[in-house]
Amino acid sequence: MNFLKSIVKRFIGQPVDWDALEESLIRADLGVPMTLRITEALQERAQKTTITASDIAEVAREEIGRVLPMAPLPITPLPAKPKVILIVGVNGTGKTTSTAKLAHFLKKNRHSVLLAAADTFRAAAIEQLGVWAERLGVEMVRGKYNADPAALCYEAYESADSRKIEFLICDTAGRLHTKSNLMAELGKVKRTLAKQDSKAPHEILLVVDATTGSNALSQAREFHQTIGLTGLIVTKIDGSGKGGIVIAIQDELGLPTRFVGTGEKLDDFSLFDAREFIAKMV
Repeated sequence: MNFLKSIVKRFIGQPVDWDALEESLIRADLGVPMTLRITEALQERAQKTTITASDIAEVAREEIGRVLPMAPLPITPLPAKPKVILIVGVNGTGKTTSTAKLAHFLKKNRHSVLLAAADTFRAAAIEQLGVWAERLGVEMVRGKYNADPAALCYEAYESADSRKIEFLICDTAGRLHTKSNLMAELGKVKRTLAKQDSKAPHEILLVVDATTGSNALSQAREFHQTIGLTGLIVTKIDGSGKGGIVIAIQDELGLPTRFVGTGEKLDDFSLFDAREFIAKMV
């Protein structure tokens, strides 16, 4: 997570090369707008005093702190209906595992959970989520291979509602953000759920892999435009050196990181804490 450490280290005991600093910040996936704000703030300070490596760290923390929401954003249940959480993302980001970790997180906080295996295009995905459900001790609604995911989510909502279950988590099929027909299918899932509750799905969380860097911003842009995201689950954020993508997506799209995955175990999953994140950046 200390993705700015190498940048700061690079300028210890030597004058700041502004072009090199700008390039390093962009390479850390902070995005161009944030990079420019940090360098401009540093250049303003440079008119009054000599810039040191510690100044870079201090200004970066200040500028990033202005963008990230400081309080963690928990997911809370609704008074009388299931809260529907749609999990979306491209293949290979850890989407199904993140679905299981979120279910575990909610169950640990004494909430009831129902899983919907809405990735009906991969029999392996249905089986994988089934294994997680059994391990977690939560029930799962599954359909046949190649079944209509929208219809499955509709049925899962009816089941959750009739049994007074607090959270319905729907694991959707991984899809390339550039494939319009697959993205449109998410819209159908959303419209179908809205027939049960006009505000459902209440949360649409995009799972992104921190190691993919700026490509995660492209994914967030397309998914947000198609279906309207409410936040991110960021995986592999602990050892990637690529945590800057959290800032770039918040800065450009206003989408907060809600949860982070930091390992393979079920408990390696937590609410995103911006204060802790900023403290560990350098």
